Amino acid sequence: MTIKIIVTGGAIIRDEQGRILMQKRSDYGDWGLPGGGMIPGETVEETMVREIAEETGLQIQSYELYSIYSGPRMQYMYPNGDEVVFVMFLFEATADLTGRLAADGLTLNYKDEDNESIQLKFKELNAININDINRVQKPVFEDLKAGKVELLRS
Repeated sequence: MTIKIIVTGGAIIRDEQGRILMQKRSDYGDWGLPGGGMIPGETVEETMVREIAEETGLQIQSYELYSIYSGPRMQYMYPNGDEVVFVMFLFEATADLTGRLAADGLTLNYKDEDNESIQLKFKELNAININDINRVQKPVFEDLKAGKVELLRS
């Protein structure tokens, strides 16, 4: 069996209160950051901007590279048995949220064409349950909660 390497671009998007935009994904059924796989010919920045627009409807205004994850913690087996290793580029990004939030002030109003996002919600970092996070993104949230700031992480 061949293990594929998948390069992804994703973003940590915060609201005015510093809460993080979380996505409940239809493919995994659990929570994580919005983002996805690179299309041949794209830069990682273009991947992140495109994926955020597709999955959240948000247009990225500015961004800065936050971290790159690779190595054994990034191995994953899809429910169909496909094995992959992700190289995950994460950006701290800003987007205009004006008029985009539901009355609760937490839920992002958006329905994506491919139904990748079951729910989009801003959450306080300390209120995010690591057990609700997709296995591949758990290291990201463990590091966020621990305050780790290294660029390269494995």
